[in-house]
Amino acid sequence: MKNKLSVILAATVLLGLFLGGCSGDKQDLIKIGHKNYTESRLFGQLYSVLLETNTKYKTSVTEFGGSQLVLAALKSGDIDLYPDYTGTLYATVLKQEGEKDPEKVLNMVKAFMEGPDYNFILGKPFGYNNTYTLSLPQDIAKKYNLEKISDLVTAGPKLRMGATMEFLARADGLPGVKELYGFTFKEEKGMDPGIRYTAIQNGNIDVTDAFSTDGKLKEFNLKSLEDDKHFFPPYYCLTVYNGSFQKKFPGAMEEIEKLAGQINEDDMQEMNFQVDSKGIPERKVAEDFLRKKGLIK
Repeated sequence: MKNKLSVILAATVLLGLFLGGCSGDKQDLIKIGHKNYTESRLFGQLYSVLLETNTKYKTSVTEFGGSQLVLAALKSGDIDLYPDYTGTLYATVLKQEGEKDPEKVLNMVKAFMEGPDYNFILGKPFGYNNTYTLSLPQDIAKKYNLEKISDLVTAGPKLRMGATMEFLARADGLPGVKELYGFTFKEEKGMDPGIRYTAIQNGNIDVTDAFSTDGKLKEFNLKSLEDDKHFFPPYYCLTVYNGSFQKKFPGAMEEIEKLAGQINEDDMQEMNFQVDSKGIPERKVAEDFLRKKGLIK
């Protein structure tokens, strides 16, 4: 009987140690989220490389299809942080429009997202403004004398628009810009973000939505129309953290926040270009950028 009790006791102790070890491992895993396009994927890897190089934490990286999905995952605790834009949060979460001042938009978003409805933590902006643009091939712009979005009032009915599903639906996307400027397109198609540049190159569409830091703008030599009525709000990128992040992962936020003010529009467009046009993996691009900035060795 004593031998049996000893065996049971030993097994219990070992099981406890095993479960404790698993619990510790789980607590040391930071779950990173991002959306389904290159720039957001790059931030997933920037976070991962910074944390795994400079802290004790391990990371997992998960992709989500859009803003509402990733926000829900953060709120439920399925992820711990993800990158987003002040303009996106302003329009899709606060359901606001009209404010163009970057500081005011940031303060409004911060106050709401850190309030009782979400209890998130917003980091400091990385430094660049990735606002929406309407972009098209140079020859089409020349043919219809297109320089600014207002010019689409005349030319729009002759052109086919291919855009991401989010841009077609969001208040700060196509519906809002069409209402302000008063233009229409001959046709509007919803497309996966990854194929719309191929579609424009192949002549299947004439105009697409883009972000000012898209590497594909450089690769395909597209012209971006001037937002002459200043419709699009500022889109400064920053990190959104779960409210318990600092308590769960001491020192991790300080590491991520080293990115604040470190990235300008040219930096971001170049990183996007390296991934989208040169085929360099996001993690390699992230490592090279962080090393160049002196944030990892």
